[in-house]
Amino acid sequence: MERNYKQDINITDELTARINELLSHYPADKKKSAMLPVLHAVQDAHDNWLSVELMNKVAEILEVKPIEVYEVVTFYTMFNQKPVAKYMFEFCRTSCCGLRGGEDLMEYTCAKLGVKQGETTADGMFSVVGVECLGACGYGPMLQLGDNYHEKLTKEKIDILIEECKQGKVTLY
Repeated sequence: MERNYKQDINITDELTARINELLSHYPADKKKSAMLPVLHAVQDAHDNWLSVELMNKVAEILEVKPIEVYEVVTFYTMFNQKPVAKYMFEFCRTSCCGLRGGEDLMEYTCAKLGVKQGETTADGMFSVVGVECLGACGYGPMLQLGDNYHEKLTKEKIDILIEECKQGKVTLY
């Protein structure tokens, strides 16, 4: 059964100013070109996820059809279509990280947190997801947490990272 997630749309003056600044980098008749940075800004301002209603709002801002926004959001793993945890561990699942044990470390993290891949802990603190290449192939296995890469992972490094998250010592953005 699919859940129907609801989200308050809060386009603040600060967010409007950020969107306008992003739009200023593109020709006025090519607002669609700003879709990725605008979606990032809007997602960041809305607890790191985008509801259908919020995607519709972005379509309105960019003067495009809603389906054009849906296509982008559903294509890229960096956009979340449902609420996610405060700390979302995004493990690279591609060849270089996989050959270095990335899948095993993702399974280890899931077991340690008591979740399956794609799930969020009951307290809403952690999510674990597999994503496509994060472009740090020489430093795998790795994961992204917020805007930060954690490279050359080991079980010990994951244990430390989880503990630092629990203590509020991890900066995401």
